[in-house]
Amino acid sequence: MRKLTLSVLAAAVAASGIAAATPALAQQGRAPQAEMTRAQAEAKAGERFARMDANSDGVINAADREARRAQLFARLDTDRNGQISQAEFAAQRRGGADGDRAAAANGEKRQGAKGAHRMGGRGMGAHRMGGMMADANRDGTITRAEFTAGALARFDRIDTDRNGTVSEAERQAARQAMKAQREARKAQRQAN
Repeated sequence: MRKLTLSVLAAAVAASGIAAATPALAQQGRAPQAEMTRAQAEAKAGERFARMDANSDGVINAADREARRAQLFARLDTDRNGQISQAEFAAQRRGGADGDRAAAANGEKRQGAKGAHRMGGRGMGAHRMGGMMADANRDGTITRAEFTAGALARFDRIDTDRNGTVSEAERQAARQAMKAQREARKAQRQAN
């Protein structure tokens, strides 16, 4: 009985530690993320590259951006009349059953408003990835090698203890550092 009580107490203490960490992340709208190894980061970069290379020609360029914009428009234009109505736009933003049904009717997997923003958003248009130029040779196209190199450079920058794994604490520190940099740039712009 005493062993059972100690086990329950130990579990409660462990749970309270997790619960104490979770509100800070939940307050920021983030769930705790699992640790990520460098190999996992490389694999994830390959997956992202494949999704962004809309025409599967091995590079990300203006043609891919245009194809993604066309895909986004087609996803939003559920009645296929060449225009996006307020109702169609609202259904996509809601992310509710209307958006899910419309995507299913078109044989597509629904990405939601957040995914839609990323498809044609400033990150892809500016050839940026995590604030870092992915187009290393600035030729207007991003190769898989450039994309992966950018992802791994970002991983290495966040992996401050250099153990080959990025922890939630390292992610949080990187977020705070990026936030401080943004605020400093904003203050400098306002001063000028």
